[in-house]
Amino acid sequence: MTPRGRWVDPFAGIPGRRLFVAVPLPGDAAEAVAAIVDEVRGQALPDGMRDVRWVRLDGLHLTLRFLGPTSPERIEPTAAAVRSAAAVSEPVHLTIAGSGTFPPGPMPRTLWLGLTDGVAAMTRLATAVSTVLTEAGWPPDDRPLRPHLTLARSDGLAAGPLVASRLAAAIADRSIGVDIDRIGLFESVTGGGPARYVPVEEALLGGASDAPSVYHPT
Repeated sequence: MTPRGRWVDPFAGIPGRRLFVAVPLPGDAAEAVAAIVDEVRGQALPDGMRDVRWVRLDGLHLTLRFLGPTSPERIEPTAAAVRSAAAVSEPVHLTIAGSGTFPPGPMPRTLWLGLTDGVAAMTRLATAVSTVLTEAGWPPDDRPLRPHLTLARSDGLAAGPLVASRLAAAIADRSIGVDIDRIGLFESVTGGGPARYVPVEEALLGGASDAPSVYHPT
């Protein structure tokens, strides 16, 4: 990020496909989140105030492990590791509710929705992913998982705190229950607007049927 708040790509010039492992949000749940975002974005900002950078809503996900630029020869072993982690993990029930920012306070960089149910299950899933990735040659990642659904980035923008407060008000009396039955390896494709998240590999969690994930409006 520059002093004026313009986002700078930290991986610019580094070769390889930018990969991460995540839980994709089912379509109906993504629509429920999109309705909240539309409500917030429909509120006018003060004159001259630039809006935060909202993520694409067709690729909402909860990240389990960010990998970064990945050389072509490592992609299939990494996909195989994701399949292995899925096979030994159970389906997960999540409740999306509440919001927050990273960092908290008057100069947020990221706006997100949180979880009230499913944090422990997501942590177990992330641990399974980390174990097989280490076996596949990726360095261990001992950082604790902080599961969240990123919705916008507000690096240096004056609108950040205002939009964050509006997001908190919009989600305050709502929750979104979701049954998650798969994880995936995704590529982040940048350029020409917000990043697109393209699936490289998706794998059903052990015990899940090959049917769409389920959204529970609550």
